[in-house]
Amino acid sequence: MAISDWNNFVTQTDGRMAEVRKGIPNAAKGFGALAGAAMKDGAIDAKTKELIALAIGITARCDGCLAYHARAAARLGANRQEILEVIGVAVYMGGGPSMIYGSEALAAFDGLSAES
Repeated sequence: MAISDWNNFVTQTDGRMAEVRKGIPNAAKGFGALAGAAMKDGAIDAKTKELIALAIGITARCDGCLAYHARAAARLGANRQEILEVIGVAVYMGGGPSMIYGSEALAAFDGLSAES
């Protein structure tokens, strides 16, 4: 499914995720802690980690991953050329399906980077 309004997609997904967090608060808190620890600056900076996560989202064909990691990458200063190169690596690793989801990742970045 091609998403045309990534901001609306994020808003809808935020609402759905809020329901999940209410239903499984301990697991959600643990997942949040894991995400925070994994994405924190270290030997690899947070922007690079977001670009890695975006590539994984492309190969996993995860729309939510594209939205959240494209937005985070934009907020951390990623530019469109970096996103295109991430797509190239994801296509190399994931083949044709990654090419399709790479185009979705670029649409997500374009749609969400203006907000950042």
